[in-house]
Amino acid sequence: MADAKKQVHIVLVHGACHGAWCWYKLKPLLEAAGHRVTAFDLAASGIDTRKLEELRSFEDYSQPLLDFMASLPPEEKVVLVGHSLGEMNIALAMERYPEKIKVAVFLTAVMPDCKHDPSYVLNQSVETKPADEWLDAEFKPFGPPEENLTSAFFGPKYTASKLYNNCSPEDVALGIMLARPCCMFINDLAKKSPFSEERYGSVKRVFIVCPEDQAIPLKFQRWQIETCGVDQVKEIENSDHMPMLSKPRELCQCLLEIIADYYA
Repeated sequence: MADAKKQVHIVLVHGACHGAWCWYKLKPLLEAAGHRVTAFDLAASGIDTRKLEELRSFEDYSQPLLDFMASLPPEEKVVLVGHSLGEMNIALAMERYPEKIKVAVFLTAVMPDCKHDPSYVLNQSVETKPADEWLDAEFKPFGPPEENLTSAFFGPKYTASKLYNNCSPEDVALGIMLARPCCMFINDLAKKSPFSEERYGSVKRVFIVCPEDQAIPLKFQRWQIETCGVDQVKEIENSDHMPMLSKPRELCQCLLEIIADYYA
């Protein structure tokens, strides 16, 4: 059990089509280590009552995280963990509230830089994936035609072979049953200015590499690290895209090591 004086507040931000439920193995492990853990649903995700059709921008989608960050006491600094698309949500929070973040952890994520608009890295990720690798994933237009919005939904085949390839059959079934359509809001992000060095770039960044990730391949993870630069790189051996499910104890240990490094 961690000493009460060293208790850290860890904020877990899920990726596309997921919700707070995906952290169900990791959250109690971190709490057993003596830390405070917050995991919540982004808009129209998990059990959030909003529908995707109600959202019009990436900020709409990120609002639960932004509201949470705004509510933190001025003196509190959290460990912000973003998984997959959740990195873009935490990047937005880093830009808005850098003073409230001790370290940002990018967990096998798509990580923006400070040179291009925020959509750049998402486009790079999509463009490097051959069309046949999407399997039964679905992309459909929604909302007013002039807004050019596209929803994404990961089908059972894509979920099992690309996201949960090292997970138990039970967790694969859970992921398929609880997934909801999402939107990357690429066109909206393309209109935004690059994240700034002064705010987003001022937050310490750690990237956790998952070498057996079939959704964000190792080569692309390494390219981002080399292109964007981070303060520290960690790796979880034999981990797929969902290390919080396939390697929860290893991920917990990795986060505890990061906390020890940045809260020393």
